[in-house]
Order: sequence, then structure tokens, then C-alpha cells
Amino acid sequence: MRQLGTRRASVSASLRTGDRRGCCRAPGEGDVHIPFAQDSLVKQWSSMQNVIDRNREKSKTPIQRNKCLLNINVGGKLFQIAYKVAARYPITRLGKLALYTDPMKKLQLCDDYSVQKNEYFFDRDPSIFHYIFHFYRSGVLWIMDEMCPSNFVEEIEYWGIHLKYSQHCCRILFEEKRDEVSEYLKIQKELEAELEPLDSVEQFEGKFLGWFRKMIWNLIENPYSSVAAKIIAVMSSFFVLISIVGMTLSTVEEMKHKTGKMWMEQLEMICAIFFTSEYLMRLVSSSSFKNFLRAAFNAVDLVAILPFYIQILFEYLDEGDTLYHEELHKVENVSKLGKVLKLIKLMRIFRILKLARHSTGLRAFGFTMRQCYQQVCCLFLFIAMGVFTFSALMHSVEHDVPGTNFTSIPYTWWWAAVRCEHLLPERGAVGLCG
Repeated sequence: MRQLGTRRASVSASLRTGDRRGCCRAPGEGDVHIPFAQDSLVKQWSSMQNVIDRNREKSKTPIQRNKCLLNINVGGKLFQIAYKVAARYPITRLGKLALYTDPMKKLQLCDDYSVQKNEYFFDRDPSIFHYIFHFYRSGVLWIMDEMCPSNFVEEIEYWGIHLKYSQHCCRILFEEKRDEVSEYLKIQKELEAELEPLDSVEQFEGKFLGWFRKMIWNLIENPYSSVAAKIIAVMSSFFVLISIVGMTLSTVEEMKHKTGKMWMEQLEMICAIFFTSEYLMRLVSSSSFKNFLRAAFNAVDLVAILPFYIQILFEYLDEGDTLYHEELHKVENVSKLGKVLKLIKLMRIFRILKLARHSTGLRAFGFTMRQCYQQVCCLFLFIAMGVFTFSALMHSVEHDVPGTNFTSIPYTWWWAAVRCEHLLPERGAVGLCG
């Protein structure tokens, strides 16, 4: 029985270049070597060794490539930047990451680091980082109109990139847009503060009669707290309208003869009592007396009730002067008091401003007028320029006409302001002025 020889390293290890008999020689025959000129250059092949060598050759290239690139993972998206490209901007975050050799300093610049993948992870917005990545490649920071200015500024400040690297035209438009957004946010914040009440429920805790003052505050200042608060808010608006209507009808002669003066006085007294009670309730429920006096709406409430009590005081003085003093100068003083009394009664018209307390739209309109006061003043200036110009022209044309109404420039202001079509000039030449 034939004994098996020693196993070779490979099935074809005994084959040599040019040996055509290796596949058909007898088992007992020896190896026949046919010499070649380049036989010394022929390398013996091993199947397992070749596979290992190929894997080593494949693995060498990525490792060398990763050593030259900075792997940045921003929000799950991978970006690769060359170390030398990032190092051109040493002040930026990626520039410091490329220049630092201390691993601890590098970890302080990123949110996380993967040792296996050699990736630096940043929990930031990847959509904006596209423009940051383009900046490192081109050296220009591009700004798009659809981006939020606040978010974009926050991102570039995080990455350490200054806005000066952008184009001049883009930077001007971006700064204008950012100013508009900041101004809009400022106005919105002021408007919210304007619409909010002066006090809050928490301010009554730990104060004298806090529960009682809190209950009154909810009834007066918070109409959505209960049904009673809604009723009080409706009654407040109703009494304001009734007071304005009563003051208007009191000037009609027919209404004076039909209803009499007594009925109007009673209506005014009822409205004044309600407004006084409302004012006192607001004063009691206020957490700060100084803030209460500084509030504009509280000043309106005070102006709404003062004419009634001043009228009572003047009427009392008027009766006293009439009964006990009959001298001429006293009568003149009484007539002066009557004129002052009429002026004070006219102050009741400011009660209509009390409606703004219960109307968010009116308060927003007042806030808008305060914000646009420069534009409003400019509009009035243009109107005044037109009035003065046409008044001077009208007076220069009409002042020589006998019986003219335009005797001076102030007299022509009214005509120039209202442009009354029925008030035609007395001479045809002034048609150019009107």
C-alpha cells in the first residue's frame, strides 16, 4: 500500500512555469525542473496569503485618507473638510479643531467624538452648516433670504465665523432684515406688556386682606374670571355710552323742554356714582399705589369723575355768591365761574376713552399711534405746508377786494384746511389757488 507524502502548502505549489508534465506524471517520478531566465523572479503563490495581502492593501488607503480629512457630523449629516483648509481660519471652531493637538481641547470644541469612525459630532442645524461648509471651501459666506436672521447669526457665532466674510450687498440686505425683525419683536413685546394688566394674582399673596383684594381685582381687571366680572365689564361700557349720550342730548333745546334739567342731572349723578365706585375698587385692589397713579387708564377714570364733583363745588359757590353778595364785581366772578363750569362739563367727553380699557383693538390702535408718531408728525407737517402756502396765495389775491372774507392769512387757514367747495373765491383768478 502506498504511503502518502508530506502535504504541500498549495495544490499547485509543485507546478513551475513551463512544466507541462506536472499534471500527468507518474507518482514515482521525481520533479523535473526546467530552468528559465527569470525563474528567480517568479514568486510562489499562496491562496490564503494573497487574500490577506489584498485586505491589507485595501485598508491602507482609507486610513491614510482619514488622517488628512476632518470628519464632521452635524445633526446626522457627515461633512469632510481637509485639515489644511480648516486651518486657514484658526479663529473659527473648525480651525481650532484642526490645529489643536491636545485631545481634551478638541473634546471641548465638539459635543461628542467617535473613536472608531474618527468623527466629531455637533448637535447643530445641518441645513445652515451647508453654508458654513461652503465658506471653508470658497472663502465666501453666502446668505439666503429664506433663512431666519436670528437663527443664522446664532449659528455663525457658534462656529466662530464673522459676518464680514459675506458679500457686501448680501450683508446690507441681511442687516436690514435683522433690524426689521428685531424691531418687530420689540414692538410685539411692548404691545404684550401694554395689554397685560398692571397687577397679577400672585402679587396679593401675603398682603393685608390679600384674598379680598384679589377677589375685587378679578372682578374689575379680569372679566374672564367669572360671570360677575363679565357683567361688571358690560355695565362699565354701558354707563360710558349712557353718559356720552346724555351729555349730547342735554345740549338739544327740544330735549331740555320735554325732559327737563332735573332728569339729565339725575342721569349724570347715577353715572358719576358708578364711575366713582369703580375707581375706588381699582384703588383698593391695586398692589402698588404709585403704579396705580402712573397708569394712563386710571388717569382717564379720574378725569371722568372729577367734572361732576367740581361742578357741584362751583354750583355751591355760585349759590353762595348770589345769596350773600350783590356787588358788581361778585356778579362778574359768578359769570366767570359759569364759564369755567361749562369748560369742566366739556371734560366729560373724555369718558369715551374708558372704552379702551375693555377693547383690545382700541388699545392696540393707541399703541400703534405712539409707535408711528414720527410718521404722523411728518404727515401733519406736509398738510401744514400746503395750508400755509395756499393761505398766503389766497390772501395775496383777495386782500384788495372790498368786503372780502380773506382779510388776513390766519382767516384763510380754515379755507385752505377744509377746502370748502361752497366757499368760492370772489375773483376768478384765485381759481388757480383752490
